[in-house]
Amino acid sequence: MTAARTDEEDIQALAKGGRTNVFGFLLRLAARIPFLFIAGRLYGPEALGRFAYAILIIEFVAQLASLGLRRGLAELLAKDDRPHAHMIADALFAAMAASAVGAAFLIMLPELMFPNSGINGLDRFLPLAIFAIVATDIALSALAYKFDIASTVRARAIVEPWTISIAAGALYFYSARDGLILSYVASLAAALLFALWPLWRSYGFAWGWRPSVKRSLAIAQRNLPLAAADAAEWGSRRLDLAILGLFASPAVVGIYYIAQQVASLPQKLKTSFDPILGPVITRNLQTRNYAEIAKQVGQVGFWIIAAQAGIALALGIPGEAVMGLMGPEFVGGTAALAFLLAAEVAAATAVVSESALVYMARHRNLLISIGMLAVQALVSVGLIMLVDDIPVKPEYVGLYQAAAVACGLMISLGIGSLIKSRLLSRLLGQPIRVWRWALLIAVAAAALLGMAIVSVPARLEWVELAIGVPAVLGLYGWIIWRWGFGPEDRVLFRKKKD
Repeated sequence: MTAARTDEEDIQALAKGGRTNVFGFLLRLAARIPFLFIAGRLYGPEALGRFAYAILIIEFVAQLASLGLRRGLAELLAKDDRPHAHMIADALFAAMAASAVGAAFLIMLPELMFPNSGINGLDRFLPLAIFAIVATDIALSALAYKFDIASTVRARAIVEPWTISIAAGALYFYSARDGLILSYVASLAAALLFALWPLWRSYGFAWGWRPSVKRSLAIAQRNLPLAAADAAEWGSRRLDLAILGLFASPAVVGIYYIAQQVASLPQKLKTSFDPILGPVITRNLQTRNYAEIAKQVGQVGFWIIAAQAGIALALGIPGEAVMGLMGPEFVGGTAALAFLLAAEVAAATAVVSESALVYMARHRNLLISIGMLAVQALVSVGLIMLVDDIPVKPEYVGLYQAAAVACGLMISLGIGSLIKSRLLSRLLGQPIRVWRWALLIAVAAAALLGMAIVSVPARLEWVELAIGVPAVLGLYGWIIWRWGFGPEDRVLFRKKKD
């Protein structure tokens, strides 16, 4: 029996996870840039569009097959008295069974992955990657329950992105058509190995465990609302690509995919807090310490929003230069990139609120998520239709459509954040304080500096990236540190002495 954790220890755990995740983000950023450069320069928009749509379908099915255990495993481990290794084995067994169903379905209907292109060679068997995605997510969630975030950083921020970057460059000379897909599979396999090894070291083998259909069904039933909420939240970040694919060419889809990948970099900051925030919330729910939950959600929410706003400014203001790194044909996706970065900031409040809502009001949270998907679809399609009424050159119509779906995503995520934060505040009987005035001051100051830097002549575009990005982040970070952070926030950057 472990001693009850104090509120101070919870903050220390959140801060440690935050430090590790920020470091992991920087590593992921360093690895993601080479991949995007290689994918854009070598493979081009057409191949990227084919790759993006196939991965869209694979990862959607993987989300469903994970049965919500990426976040639900913490609650399972906290409430059950059985050996943790046995419960993890139950979770893996249930998720692998669901993965088998999903993979078999896509293998039989590969056209769902490649609707606008032929199916060659091993394309049909790409759904086998679902097993690796799901198993890695569950293994890392189990490790996060013990506040082991370093394993997540190692697998997701180092091994996976660097493997896909190196493999994409090497496999281009094997197949310009399938190199991206093959490199994706290689990265998943590598990440799985680096997740299973620390899982075994931390929990050991599940000696004496036997598979049970009854227990697996119970896990699936318990986590069904959470699985649906995860799929809905994930779908909100991919629905834009799916809608765009119905109206635009594969090349435009490829351009949008690059913008989406750049914008998703700050997204990793908030999703990586889920495993570390979940256990803290579940422990406080058991003691009905609602005030502390509100404090923790607000604190982590501010950390995430502050980080994401700074990154959005640094990547969005020199957007043309950022997109141009992948090739001149990608510059047209700059407007979409700006909306996508703004969407990540808008979504931050919803994500941290959901960390508690999935335990306190999972059905209502699910309904809100589904409702926001409907709003996103309606707004996105409506904005696309408006593009037809704008006097635009035919070659630019697809790019305007890309900006339209990104704007639809931003609007729906902003509405969802407002609704979910208010619901959580009402359930806790406590205000959720995420926004601070210093954030607005920092954004305004950094934006003014950024606009001054991007006004340099086009021949000096390198200045925007080499000098502009660090300068914007530096000014923004200094203001946040000086006037936005209090003593408890500074714990994020201070290691606790043993």
